[in-house]
Amino acid sequence: MTVIESSVELNLPVEKVYAFLADMNNHQQLMPENIYNWSSTTDDASFTIQNMAKLAIKISDRVENKELTAIPTEKPPFDVQLKWTVADNGNGGTIAKHIISADLNMMMKMLAAGPLQKLADHQTTRLAEVLK
Repeated sequence: MTVIESSVELNLPVEKVYAFLADMNNHQQLMPENIYNWSSTTDDASFTIQNMAKLAIKISDRVENKELTAIPTEKPPFDVQLKWTVADNGNGGTIAKHIISADLNMMMKMLAAGPLQKLADHQTTRLAEVLK
């Protein structure tokens, strides 16, 4: 299993960050420009990644003010899990971490690990910009 992580510190309470991330409608604001055909509800989202694939995900697990886990609703090219965790930083702010776990063979890892890391980094950066 390949695990890709990116984290960001925000000057907002955990509850506010969790509430934003708990609604899949908000995740469109975190996506890079190569994502289009976005469609979402509170619990799921579907979109197309330019020159790659169409993906549909749903929130499979929620732990209030701690973590959210999303998994594909249709068979993806490889098994993948998207998780956000939020924790108090001790100063009333939040450390938000985006964790992508993917079951990649050696060939897929060479092709996909870089873009997946770029996606995780982009989403945490955008989260900080959107929730200023």
